[in-house]
Amino acid sequence: MRHQKAGRKLGRTSAHRQALLRNLVTSLLLHERIVTTEAKAKELRRIAEHMITLAKREDLHSRRQASKIIMDETVLKKLFDSLGARFSQRPGGYTRITKLSCRAGDGAPLAVIELLEREGKKAEAPAKEKPKRSLRKPKASKKEGGKEKPEAKEVKGEKEKKGKPAQGKRSVRPPKAEKKQPPAEENAEQA
Repeated sequence: MRHQKAGRKLGRTSAHRQALLRNLVTSLLLHERIVTTEAKAKELRRIAEHMITLAKREDLHSRRQASKIIMDETVLKKLFDSLGARFSQRPGGYTRITKLSCRAGDGAPLAVIELLEREGKKAEAPAKEKPKRSLRKPKASKKEGGKEKPEAKEVKGEKEKKGKPAQGKRSVRPPKAEKKQPPAEENAEQA
């Protein structure tokens, strides 16, 4: 049983996990929005919200506590100068986690973690990933005489064979220019 064993191990040793979360907190406070895995985002939220709570206190002791986690002086200055004041009226819940699709390489579920009330921009929903372009032929449209003709547009670099799209994209290079050779008479005179 895992009673009173809070937190995720994230498949790392404790020192590696601590360094990872420090770097993630620093990046989040600097950029105010990052994309990471769901598990890392949920662990990151705990630490980031604690840092903002420390910044709201605005005393020397809280600044020294935050400097144990945040190693970058510019981010620490931003935290205590602007972020603490920005969230001074909010009692908690300074971050938002929005789930995205899975990562292409290993299938890990991704999430966006961002600070609420971001500076310079309204709170926007995270950018959705572009849908993948279909490789199917477009549907045929009816033309004159009841015959159906497909309205297929060729995509630059792709060729179709027997109704199937080509595997991969190949770039088409122009043919190389042939070198001009001097006439045979000039070669004989030089020899």
